[in-house]
Amino acid sequence: MYLFHSFSSSEAFILVVMAYDRYVAICRPLHYPVLMTPQTNTVLTTSAWLTALLLPIPAVVQTSQMAFDIIVHIYHCFCDHLAVVQTFMGFCITMVVSFLPLLLVLLSYAHILTSVLCINSQEGHSKAFSTCSSHLLVVGTYYSSIAIAYVAYRADLPLDFHVMGNVVYAILTPVLNPVIYKLRNKDVKAAITKIYLKSYTC
Repeated sequence: MYLFHSFSSSEAFILVVMAYDRYVAICRPLHYPVLMTPQTNTVLTTSAWLTALLLPIPAVVQTSQMAFDIIVHIYHCFCDHLAVVQTFMGFCITMVVSFLPLLLVLLSYAHILTSVLCINSQEGHSKAFSTCSSHLLVVGTYYSSIAIAYVAYRADLPLDFHVMGNVVYAILTPVLNPVIYKLRNKDVKAAITKIYLKSYTC
């Protein structure tokens, strides 16, 4: 439980760091080399990982101190905190991990959108879109799966729905991430275009 929540929390905080990186790259391009130094990147990444490693501890400690019967059946695909015990603390931690990073990401993209609308050239628009597209896809996949997995706990839905939501959240999103980011690679794009054109001409 601790490892799962630590890694999922780290993904949320890393997405915030990446959103900030794109904000600086688009909104303050001339200051980018000064603001996003290797030292700054190290501090931001380390902070994201430390927060992710520390945040799940209270919920895991609380769960480990619970008294269970000799045999316990959890209708789930893994030992999730909200599947074991739905407490206010667990729900608060989930909200901090889910909605606070989302708020920061949306704030970054609000500034990015404002800056992009001020750009007159079509080339500038396409360059900004190219910079943000992969990150936006990952953010959309990550938070839509969280909405299905965790917000659904407060609704009166079948247990199968919760399990499938968590499968999407736990497996599908991490599998899609490298695929989405590889699409930005020029060699991968060229190979996909070549395959598409070859199949189209045949």
